[in-house]
Amino acid sequence: MTVNDPVLLAEVTAAFHEYERALMADDLLAMDALFHDSPTTNRFGVGEVLWGIEAIREFRKGRGGSPQRRLGHVAITVYGDAFATADAEFFREGSERRGRQSQSWVKFFDGWKVVSAHVSLEGATS
Repeated sequence: MTVNDPVLLAEVTAAFHEYERALMADDLLAMDALFHDSPTTNRFGVGEVLWGIEAIREFRKGRGGSPQRRLGHVAITVYGDAFATADAEFFREGSERRGRQSQSWVKFFDGWKVVSAHVSLEGATS
C-alpha cells in the first residue's frame, strides 16, 4: 500500500483547507458538500453526538456559525488510494486552550468526503 501519494495528499489537503474555509465562513453548502451524504456519517463535537448526515445538517443550521479559530499543527495522511485521516489542533479566538479535530476522509466518485469527524477541547468534560 502506498502511503502519502503526493497527488492524493494534495487533493485531501485542498479538501481539508476548503472545509476550514467553509467552517469559518459558515458556508453550509460547502461544508455539506464535503461530508458524505449518508446515514453512516457521524460527527462528535464538544457538546454533541451526531449520527447521520441529517443530524449534522440540522446541527449546523441551528448553530449560527462556528467559533472563529486558528489552526495549529495539522497532520494529513493518505493510505492507499481512497482513505485519509486529517488531524489538527486549533485555538479559538481569545483563548489559548487547545482544541483537537480528527477527520476520516474517503474518496468517492465525486471526490474526497468526510465520513467521520471528532472535535474536542483539551480538558473538556462535556
